[in-house]
Amino acid sequence: MIGRIIESAEDVAEGADWLAACEPRFAAALERTGPLPLRRKPDGFAELLAAIVSQQVSTASAAAIWGRMQAAGLDEAGRVADASEDDLRAVGLSRQKIRYAGALARAGIDYRALRSMPDPEVVATLVAVPGVGRWTAEIYAMFSLGRADVFAAGDLALQEAARDLFDLEARPREAALRSMADDWSPWRGVAARLLWAYYRVMTTREGIRA
Repeated sequence: MIGRIIESAEDVAEGADWLAACEPRFAAALERTGPLPLRRKPDGFAELLAAIVSQQVSTASAAAIWGRMQAAGLDEAGRVADASEDDLRAVGLSRQKIRYAGALARAGIDYRALRSMPDPEVVATLVAVPGVGRWTAEIYAMFSLGRADVFAAGDLALQEAARDLFDLEARPREAALRSMADDWSPWRGVAARLLWAYYRVMTTREGIRA
């Protein structure tokens, strides 16, 4: 069983309505955020590689590096697997990310098969690849596979939004937020969208650029 798949804005709205009915704080947050974004992305090697490229660099830097990789045809597994370290360094990858990109290219992941795997199996398959942590795997499951009940509890923005919305004394750590999110099943993926949207409202309110 893989549960609900988020394919449209209507699916997101259904989940948001469910969350608002179950949790008054979510209802209040939705009044602040308005309709939530769909945020669906393609699946496959390129999307996961782009996520690795974006780790620990600014959005602008990630976009620049990814643009050079696409221009060089280094967004395909076969091309990355055959590329030399010099080729990958030339487009802006660090030594560590060169290793990660090569590992992903040679991992032999069946991306089509991931579409029908249960959520825990998707995450386990992806985190087995060097450079793919749980956060990256969960983000891929949420947005590239549309899994409605996956929640990236290690995300700092989600943790900070939960702290503010639920009036917690401190930002919850990953395990604590994951436990909180159990109550938001089967729409944890929509709860994440709501908390991200609320975080943008919250940081604007506090005069912080998100």
